[in-house]
Amino acid sequence: MSKIKQLELFLFALAQKVPLFLFVIVGSLLEEIVAPIPSPLVMMTAGSLAKAQGQSFLYLALVGLVAAASKTFGNWLFYFFADKAEDILTKKFGKILGFSHQDIENIGKLFNGGKRDDIVLAIIRAIPIMPTTPVSLACGFIKLNKITFLRSSFIGNFIRGMMFGYIGFSGLAIFQSAVQGIDKAENVMNIVLLLLLLAIIIFVYLKRGKINWNKYFQKLDKPKGK
Repeated sequence: MSKIKQLELFLFALAQKVPLFLFVIVGSLLEEIVAPIPSPLVMMTAGSLAKAQGQSFLYLALVGLVAAASKTFGNWLFYFFADKAEDILTKKFGKILGFSHQDIENIGKLFNGGKRDDIVLAIIRAIPIMPTTPVSLACGFIKLNKITFLRSSFIGNFIRGMMFGYIGFSGLAIFQSAVQGIDKAENVMNIVLLLLLLAIIIFVYLKRGKINWNKYFQKLDKPKGK
């Protein structure tokens, strides 16, 4: 039996032994940190248990809020790791790749924490087949505004979690069978995002020294009509 399967069985057993709120705190954090764990597992299980216990949908929504908070903390751990990794990578390999630490920070500054940034990131988080770890790593690497990151991640995680929670709560077989394909689709998206990242790295490497980053960002920051 694989380690991931053992971890899934542990989560199912945990759900039967501890209060539902504690289960979603532990389960959502593990689900975020251990990427191979199917993303619907925790909230679908929580939804099924809430229904079996005779709880209301409002109770499930409270469970979803707690789960979203735990998952957002997991998002932040990857954000923090990528933030520190960027400092090290640009210091050691920035000259080779043709960009500096300041260039990376300038990219992050393009996302100034406005409503549009919140909405876009929240939607990305809410998409069921979208892997969460690459998004967190990308946000940390470019040093996206931390408040925007945490706020939008929480909202998106809550929406996504409630989708899965409702499926478990409703017990509709047609939805449950459809969810079985979500994990496979998420794995495909992981591969697509990895290939996209490699393509970007190769492009930047080939264009190193040919891109005037400062001029590029000054052009973006320049007010229209001037």
